Amino acid sequence: MITVQPRLLVSAGEPAGIGPDICLSLAEQPPAANIAVIGDPSVFAERARQVGLNHVALPLRDWSDPFPADAEPGVALLPIHFPQAVVPGQPSPENSHALLDSLRTATGLLLADTADALVTAPIQKSAIIDAGISFSGHTEFLAELCGTPQPVMLLVAGALRVALATTHIPLRAVPDAITPALVERVLGVLHDDLSQRYALQQPRIAVCGLNPHAGEGGHLGAEDDASIAPAIAAAQRAGIDAFGPVPADTAFTAAVGHVDAVLAMYHDQGLPVIKHAGFGNAVNVTLGLPIVRTSVDHGTALALAGSGDADPASLLAAVDEAIRLGRLHTASHAA
Repeated sequence: MITVQPRLLVSAGEPAGIGPDICLSLAEQPPAANIAVIGDPSVFAERARQVGLNHVALPLRDWSDPFPADAEPGVALLPIHFPQAVVPGQPSPENSHALLDSLRTATGLLLADTADALVTAPIQKSAIIDAGISFSGHTEFLAELCGTPQPVMLLVAGALRVALATTHIPLRAVPDAITPALVERVLGVLHDDLSQRYALQQPRIAVCGLNPHAGEGGHLGAEDDASIAPAIAAAQRAGIDAFGPVPADTAFTAAVGHVDAVLAMYHDQGLPVIKHAGFGNAVNVTLGLPIVRTSVDHGTALALAGSGDADPASLLAAVDEAIRLGRLHTASHAA
């Protein structure tokens, strides 16, 4: 149960990126939560020296009891150890297994109700793939660990919420992936989590078309009429307040204040809009999981690692969102 101090696990992510930097900044002004950052103590000590935060000391916690009852409020460190020396800006594939193992263990803690939410700093997908690991992203990885068949990526910036029907796949693969079954499943997850996690009684969802002008009656592509429209109709019959397909060039303009979320068909249809609306303050939320997971809206920013110039605003926003969603999630399960 979440009481006064929610229990948050924060993964520092790719150690050669800005994850350790922004997690150190988080420790300077801890939010109202009991936070355990997952990272390598030697990396944090060296990065603190590099960015001028030597005064920030993160006490170590034990993985078997990451949130002891007598722990002082604030930020502590759950230690992992990377086999390869970490150089800012230079990801090492040799460290990928340790990083993913830490996420597996963290997910186990969440599923066992030992923690209330997970916040993730960015990871370097290319380094993980170079290690010989099949990997498409945090979202899909956590969904597999949780046994979730249909995760949904939701980006939040103020009043604007944008969900994605497909995530990390090549653009040329998107039309084949947009099937009536997929869109209907995603709409179901989006509706359910907006209702439960965001406490919206009857969320209204605008659904983007795939093609320009939503296909313009089939003249600019068949997917909108053949795949997206039937899925919306099926969702409506199930009691979901969804409409479309709406041309993507106007869907977002009319979204704020009129709908609770926009469903985009692919990654770069939705993310440019959300990042323009709130880059540095937007939050990535994974829907459809039995756990609460939020993340920053940016990448590893390798060139900034160790420079002292990394902006922790998105991490702070992700922590705030995790606290809020964690409370609602726990309250709904206790009801």
